[in-house]
Amino acid sequence: MSYNIKIEAFEGPLDLLLHLINRLEIDIYDIPVSQITDQYLIYIHAMKELELDVASEYLVMAATLLAIKSKMLLPKHEEEEDYQEFEEETDPREELVEKLMEYKRYKEAAVELKMLEQERGLVYTKPPSDLSQFAEEEKNSNGKLDVSLYDMLGAFQKLLRRKKLQKPATAKITRQDIPIEKRMEEIVSSLIKTGGRKKFHELFPSMEREQLVVTFLAILELMKRKEIMVEQESNFSDIFISAQEGASYYGHR
Repeated sequence: MSYNIKIEAFEGPLDLLLHLINRLEIDIYDIPVSQITDQYLIYIHAMKELELDVASEYLVMAATLLAIKSKMLLPKHEEEEDYQEFEEETDPREELVEKLMEYKRYKEAAVELKMLEQERGLVYTKPPSDLSQFAEEEKNSNGKLDVSLYDMLGAFQKLLRRKKLQKPATAKITRQDIPIEKRMEEIVSSLIKTGGRKKFHELFPSMEREQLVVTFLAILELMKRKEIMVEQESNFSDIFISAQEGASYYGHR
């Protein structure tokens, strides 16, 4: 079974690196390259497992991180006559930090421009809008962390490792193509029947790779359509999936 999926929430490798730096609470001017490289490769592996089209820029960044990691692991030979030269040696992370800081500035500027656009939109006269839906979402958020697509990828990678550990010694191979629309209906129905809330991994009853991929893509689509709400109490804690109040997905809108 093959899926060609393009998810617009991926903004590029620098966006992924900034996400990891924020989540791991790392100083952007003193990046532990070994740790950030390992985490970055985990996300790339998850994208490949989902058969997403991994853009070449992600792979170029992976190669760059590995190159920097290798340079920093090389032993440094200090000799007295070269001591001054050693002092002036360039940090191999410097260029990456500059790119990240520039990207961060552009991203913050984009957010500020978006806010200005929204403020300007308030000046335009038009009939009052019903904002009760947004007020309800604000009330339901309850101070939880924002869960991004990268967080979902991280949770999916954990799930893959857990499923491999639980895999039986022998297994019967079966193949059953399941449309994403049908899986979306099953997920919402399951949430409603069990009180409307489940842990992320509980939505993956099957260990077959095709089933795992279809279920994950179905969850992303339900998030996009606001049929479900995704919550996380703290960084790296369990992700909970809830059916939105009044959710009644039946394969169409």
